[in-house]
Amino acid sequence: MIRATRLPSRAGVGFKPEHFTAIDAARQPVGFFEVHAENYMGAGGPPHAKLKRLREDYALSIHGVGLSIGSMQPLDREHLARLKSVCDRYEPESFSEHLAWSSHDNVFLNDLLPLPYTHATLARVVEHVDAVQSFLGRQMLLENPSTYLIFEESTIAEAEFLREVARRTGCGLLLDVNNVFVSATNHRLEARDYIAAFPLDLVGEIHLSGHAATTDETGATLLIDAHDSPVPDPVWALYEEVVEKAGRVPTLVEWDNDLPDWPVLRGEAEAAEAVLDRAGRKAAA
Repeated sequence: MIRATRLPSRAGVGFKPEHFTAIDAARQPVGFFEVHAENYMGAGGPPHAKLKRLREDYALSIHGVGLSIGSMQPLDREHLARLKSVCDRYEPESFSEHLAWSSHDNVFLNDLLPLPYTHATLARVVEHVDAVQSFLGRQMLLENPSTYLIFEESTIAEAEFLREVARRTGCGLLLDVNNVFVSATNHRLEARDYIAAFPLDLVGEIHLSGHAATTDETGATLLIDAHDSPVPDPVWALYEEVVEKAGRVPTLVEWDNDLPDWPVLRGEAEAAEAVLDRAGRKAAA
């Protein structure tokens, strides 16, 4: 039996051990915490002690970054077994991964790389998602990537690709609003058009984060999904539009690099909670 995602429809944050003391000092106004699975694949030690304590009081989302769902090679069964051990240990309300690939043969590339959207890659991703969900015994949410190039051989729009994976496998989707904005800006597309085509009814979680701006060789703006700064205003605006259409959806604020003090990150979650509250009031009116 596949257990479905059941996160509370509130705002959460990515847990960082540096914030543990502040978080543990008092009940925090967040709906859930999210951790990267790969950080907890060891047998024990301080990381597990802190997460065990956190799990006693809060809902938990486990986010994978190493399954390489989009690879044309077979899944790494040892990695999958380690992932299952983490999920069985903590019984998270949600598990998610990326529509990307990150390994080749025995080399792990430490990046989330894009894939062409073709019928061949669609079949492979479906196969991998089915295998992961069956092995874990739980539903997976599949996240839209941030991208910096478009493959000429792609024949399926990204939103439709994700919709079809979900239709064939029963997985849910994770909508990263910052990734939408980053990709749309990089490819000179309209982010709102992407959202209009996205199957919002299948979204089990939303991600928000900051990004960095640079320029490419032509002098055009290039955005990098950096997770090292507050959620910028254009991403907040796009998120407001998503929530107006989709309603209250569990929302995570990601901040992985150049970490701020805990009150700053908590403030970002409170801002997301305020957006969710406004959407709830509009729906009830």
